[in-house]
Amino acid sequence: MGEDAGVDIGIVHFTGCSVMPQQLARDVEERGFESLFYTEHTHIPVASRRASGSARDYATTFDPFVALAAAAAVTSTLRLGTAVCLLPQRDPIITAKEVASLDLLSGGRVLLGVGSGWNREEMRNHGVEPKGRTARMVEAVQAMRQIWATDESEFHGDHVDFGPLWSWPKPAQRHGPPVLFGGNGPGVEDRVLAHGDGWLPQAGTFSSVEEVDARIKGLREQAAEAGRGHVPV
Repeated sequence: MGEDAGVDIGIVHFTGCSVMPQQLARDVEERGFESLFYTEHTHIPVASRRASGSARDYATTFDPFVALAAAAAVTSTLRLGTAVCLLPQRDPIITAKEVASLDLLSGGRVLLGVGSGWNREEMRNHGVEPKGRTARMVEAVQAMRQIWATDESEFHGDHVDFGPLWSWPKPAQRHGPPVLFGGNGPGVEDRVLAHGDGWLPQAGTFSSVEEVDARIKGLREQAAEAGRGHVPV
């Protein structure tokens, strides 16, 4: 995740039905990995289905911020990430507090991967209409950055709206944790360039390595044209 174009290798942990975060984090750090990511689903409605079959396994994930706090307590250099935090289903004020607290307590090691989600029934159980979830996610990122950057912040959008507030602690990282937009769909590159710090593509959904390379190359060409520096992927 540095400014150079080198490769850092991280681990994504999906299920809560195996090794505990503390042990996994120690093992990952000792073996020289750069980062550890946790996924998020608060629940899975029983009626949910995916093309590949049952979505029940998605119900076994840890709360990512609780798991990452446990990982932070037993490590010193490991980056701590979400892959992804389902931001449209969350209160952005509470999430801003959680992320800032984790970043401060870990010494500035958080990588915030965010995504709009796929499970429409899960979204609706959180009171979120699927149609507007991407716009809601973008506004939540903007609002959280306001909270992190200023002592007195407010935000007024179509999906996120709050008046002036105070919220501490602030993140250890100067501009807040890097925000990585997840997903491979149309428009993700535009979101990365307009509102994010990097791209978190979803493995296993590309047709070939060449397709991945082309998407990354295109993103970085757009970034260069816009005067952006190196965009981590």
